[in-house]
Amino acid sequence: MNDVIPERAWLKSYPAGVPADIDASQYLSLAALMEESFTKNAERVAYSFMGQDITFAQADSVSLALGAYLQGLGLVKGERVALMMPNVPQYPLAVAAVLRAGYVVVNINPLYTPRELAHQLKDSGARTIVIIENFAHTLEQCIDDTPIKHVVLCAMGDQLGFFKGLLVNYMVRSVKKLVPPFHLPGAVAFNDALAVGRRGAFKRPDIRPDDIAVLQYTGGTTGVSKGAVLLHRNIVANVLQSEAWNRPAMDKLATGTQPVFVCALPLYHVFAFTINMMLGMRTGGKNILIPNPRDIAAVLKELTRHKVHIFPAVNTLFNGLARHADFNKVDWSELKISVGGGSAVQSAVAQQWLEKTGCAICEGYGLSETSPSASCNPTDSKAYTGSIGLPLSSTWFKLLDDEGREVPVGQPGEIAIKGPQLMAGYWQRPDETTKVMTVDGYLKTGDIGVMDEKGFFRIVDRKKDMVLVSGFNVYPNEVEDVVSKMDGVHECACVGVPDEKTGEAVKLVIVKKNPELTEAQVRAFCKENLTGYKQPRVVEFRAELPKSPVGKILRRELREKK
Repeated sequence: MNDVIPERAWLKSYPAGVPADIDASQYLSLAALMEESFTKNAERVAYSFMGQDITFAQADSVSLALGAYLQGLGLVKGERVALMMPNVPQYPLAVAAVLRAGYVVVNINPLYTPRELAHQLKDSGARTIVIIENFAHTLEQCIDDTPIKHVVLCAMGDQLGFFKGLLVNYMVRSVKKLVPPFHLPGAVAFNDALAVGRRGAFKRPDIRPDDIAVLQYTGGTTGVSKGAVLLHRNIVANVLQSEAWNRPAMDKLATGTQPVFVCALPLYHVFAFTINMMLGMRTGGKNILIPNPRDIAAVLKELTRHKVHIFPAVNTLFNGLARHADFNKVDWSELKISVGGGSAVQSAVAQQWLEKTGCAICEGYGLSETSPSASCNPTDSKAYTGSIGLPLSSTWFKLLDDEGREVPVGQPGEIAIKGPQLMAGYWQRPDETTKVMTVDGYLKTGDIGVMDEKGFFRIVDRKKDMVLVSGFNVYPNEVEDVVSKMDGVHECACVGVPDEKTGEAVKLVIVKKNPELTEAQVRAFCKENLTGYKQPRVVEFRAELPKSPVGKILRRELREKK
């Protein structure tokens, strides 16, 4: 094969019923999409959490109240509002409030360290944050170094009703001691903010397709986390693309059946943001909110109460669930779609999942910059393919060589993507945007892929020095920048190494300046400055780092054991 890839050669492999293109113009904004669903599905359950159901009508009412409260703070259209919570109902309710009020969602990992949080708040310019009390101590440590002026404080039991809410909050605070002491003067409780908002008036802003909906932060090659600017039309398009792609599987549901999603991936991650929350809105689906997916027993216990249809997850979660003794207590008979994303699904895990559920994992591919879905295997697949599938409707892929020219069919090249889900650029970083965009509007991903004769793409290598830990990107430069500030470190380098549990793990190699420096000290420093998945699994000391004649660190050699 030596021909250039024919125009959208993958369309011939599309399942019946999936369109070549979608019409993203049917909604002016995510707010319009949500408001349609609030009305159309008013009596249906939107979110299920700890045995408590929240209907679309209730979500409509709460989000309007919170939106009115935010407007009452004097925020102007386009202001950024940070959200820092696990999968609790307040998260999607706050998202709806922020977007409907004309503001921009800034998704923040609640496990961030004060250093990481401060950077994101300063970079986004957010003056308001909605945060769960479990992580308020992190904000306290850095708030004076950020623009934050308004804090809305959530508790785990806020939306569980009076008595159950009291009990849950007591257990979280006093029994499990999951809320470290903090002091945030002027913080307003979530339910108090709702009460104030209900006494006020919500002013419906004019939200257009090109208005910013979300700043989704992603690592940078320079080690600085930067915000992918996702417009309302970007995420609307990806929701409609995903809905169209799911049709072959979802058409098998009995007419009138409400789709039920497992929301175990964190909503601050764009995968769950779009594929759970927003697609759930569009389809009138119920999302089962899982606050801690690491507690596999608790996840399975929750799922025994539901018949689930759609389960987006990463390889680590599929593996952990399938291996657990309680797995068969869940009724998986109605499971129609298992979507693997974030990182490569291992074939052994995919095989086990298929054997135990009868539903093949259809692996997808995407980035924060693509809202996130760009390609996926057909949802009516009967087996795991090991590929990243076909580009979604209205999406173009091409493979480029180092000079930016398209490579022949069957040859590896850097995957470049164009489509309506593609970000507008990086927040206030035109230089970084220019680095990744081609003149004809394609995003260069840094992933090396190859396309087969049926139009399926497979990733064969990675151009950028990125480590993928359970679906989360870790950029070596950020880890190196942090560790190099530690007393006793002469120089250091970070690479990814294979890990059976997380796909890849971080390996840190250090040349000591102080011979007394210990591994325990390094780990303690990393724990203080880096969130969990960025912390090194392996710490190694060497006399020197392998370098090229011009002084470039040879990362490939660092991946090998001494």
